[in-house]
Amino acid sequence: MDIDFLITLWITLKLALLTTFILVLLGMPVAYGLAYTKFKAKPLVEALISMPMVLPPSVVGYYVLLVYSPRNAFGAWLAQTLDIRLAFSFSGILLASVLFSLPFMVQPLLSGLRSLPDSLSEASYTLGKSKTTTFFRVLLPNVKSSFITAVALTFAHCIGEFGIVLMVGGNIPGETRVASIAIYDEVQALNFALADQYAIILFGISFVLLAVIYSVNRKNDQWKVL
Repeated sequence: MDIDFLITLWITLKLALLTTFILVLLGMPVAYGLAYTKFKAKPLVEALISMPMVLPPSVVGYYVLLVYSPRNAFGAWLAQTLDIRLAFSFSGILLASVLFSLPFMVQPLLSGLRSLPDSLSEASYTLGKSKTTTFFRVLLPNVKSSFITAVALTFAHCIGEFGIVLMVGGNIPGETRVASIAIYDEVQALNFALADQYAIILFGISFVLLAVIYSVNRKNDQWKVL
């Protein structure tokens, strides 16, 4: 394995780890808010969060690039005030990955929270516990399988992402080149041996994560039967 191969794998792993970590912090309050608050625009918010699951990655990447552009307010503010340019940078693909992977974190958590009886949270509130304590000490332990599923799906999705990374980050070696893009490049160059190495590693990671998800869900189903 040469140094470029290892760097590409490291960028892929770093992107997936950071995206998953950020979405754990963001996804839990978003899922909680959608599960336990009532407001008229909730269907629109849920639809907006779920859009990356149905939109082509190139569409999402295109709009992200527009937002990053110095010709638009946000991009101009970043460039002029903070001297930051997100397009074709690791920071840029990280932010895009967080936006694009949000539903893969939120949806399993939301389904798990909605499956819990209201009596759990009501009993906790009756005992004087705050909403934060209730969430972390009562609700979250009862949706552990949903949490593990959300984390595994988010990580696996980031590992294999191609379209939005290519649109937003291009294909810059050592900066934005991830394993999925490297596979495409190596196949184009007829370098099938190196493409195989990337593909086998991604296949192995994805298989392990899916096995974890199914194992956790199977154990959870067994406990429900008992």
